[in-house]
Amino acid sequence: MRKFFVLFLSITLFACSNNKPAPTITAPTEIVIPTATLVVNEPERTQVEYEISDDFLQNPERGFSSEADIEDTDLGEYYEDGVTLVYTTIRLDDYRDGDIPEEFLQQIDAYFSAVRGSGVKSIVRFAYNDGPFPNSEPDASLEKILRHIEQLQPVLQNNNDVIVWMEAGFIGAWGEWHASTNELDESSEAKLQILNSLLNALPDDRSVLLRYPVDMMTFFPTPLSVDTAFTGNDQSRVGFHNDCFLASSDDENTYGRDGVFTIEQEVEYLKQTTQFVPVGGESCAPNPPRSDCPSALQELALFHFTELGDGWHPDVLGSWEAQGCYEEIENRLGYRFSLVDSTVNERVSPGGILHLKVKLENTGFSSPINYRPVYLVLDGVETFEVLLPVDARLWLPGSNEFEIKVRLPAHIASGEYELSLWLPDPSKTLQDNPRYSILFANYGVWDDVTAYNRLRTIIVDTNAGGNIDLSADELMVIE
Repeated sequence: MRKFFVLFLSITLFACSNNKPAPTITAPTEIVIPTATLVVNEPERTQVEYEISDDFLQNPERGFSSEADIEDTDLGEYYEDGVTLVYTTIRLDDYRDGDIPEEFLQQIDAYFSAVRGSGVKSIVRFAYNDGPFPNSEPDASLEKILRHIEQLQPVLQNNNDVIVWMEAGFIGAWGEWHASTNELDESSEAKLQILNSLLNALPDDRSVLLRYPVDMMTFFPTPLSVDTAFTGNDQSRVGFHNDCFLASSDDENTYGRDGVFTIEQEVEYLKQTTQFVPVGGESCAPNPPRSDCPSALQELALFHFTELGDGWHPDVLGSWEAQGCYEEIENRLGYRFSLVDSTVNERVSPGGILHLKVKLENTGFSSPINYRPVYLVLDGVETFEVLLPVDARLWLPGSNEFEIKVRLPAHIASGEYELSLWLPDPSKTLQDNPRYSILFANYGVWDDVTAYNRLRTIIVDTNAGGNIDLSADELMVIE
């Protein structure tokens, strides 16, 4: 908390205002009287309630994903179809026994350049085959995989803004960490080496998703908590993808694999950890009633799913449409924020304090997984914005709120201002593109030009009173 102290002419008044006895002070020969601050009662605060929308929202880094190919050049078509995530498997079949050629690395880089600005981001997996199971085509040796990750590191680093996260890949059939012709799926040491190499190849704000809970629990025995999440350490960056969601009682050997842990142990672990890491995947076979709407909704919420593939398995997706839960799943994958109410001063003086409290509801299955800045914006005669010390990744499913005080610049012009929340992409390459900003699920709030979520109108008025600092030169958080 930043505190402002004021020296008044009357020492007695100063002491009373701070509830302390007046100190004994020897007056200087010349008294300098600061005039920057005046303290009076805070202007009145009022509450505004918001109408919640059930409409589909095309929010970034969440939802049903569509499969894309690195030869695609117009990724904007996916966005026009309502998609913000594309799933990209990059095949390395031709390079199992050698280096990835520079030309192919450039092709991968060109693909990410095409993604940039389209409104979508990519989930990435590298693989050496297209299966099949159980007799898969070959994968590569551990030595070659580590070499390929080393070669890919510059491409992954340079395109971090449009890579939402990676699936671990590389090992076995489809890169799903089973049926490895080099027996890498049977070696915890080899798997951990590959995971560590991938985490090192990516910036520390991006995650790698593992296919099986047994590997997550073997590498990181203690589940994540609020205190250990989002720290940038290895465990906080490892998520889960289930590519046989609801396909059998154990999701085709996803759970209880090799008897290392029980299904119950894995479920308890995932319930806790998946609050703070990406979770995605797809179905691989219909399996009613387990694959029907009631259990689908229950498990999507239980494991905090951020994403699901929109193409597989078509019979499962079709059953969700027929049973009436597809639209709900589409709306709830990842986060879905709705403003409930806000309380703020109706009038504020230049140099005065704006005291804001916001209540919101997250009806999604999870929170945003990647860092997302939250700005408070005053938009009127002039536009001012300030980054709030608020972490939207901690707006977990359910009710959330935050309270903040900001000081207005003393030079702000009087007049009406729209008070808004702005949640853009954190990267400079995408921050000004409204397609990558978060919308709130409320009617009459979203501005599709500025990407602001407008809370209400306030008046900047020199007669509003309050705690005024005439030296304040910017919009700043003070508490």
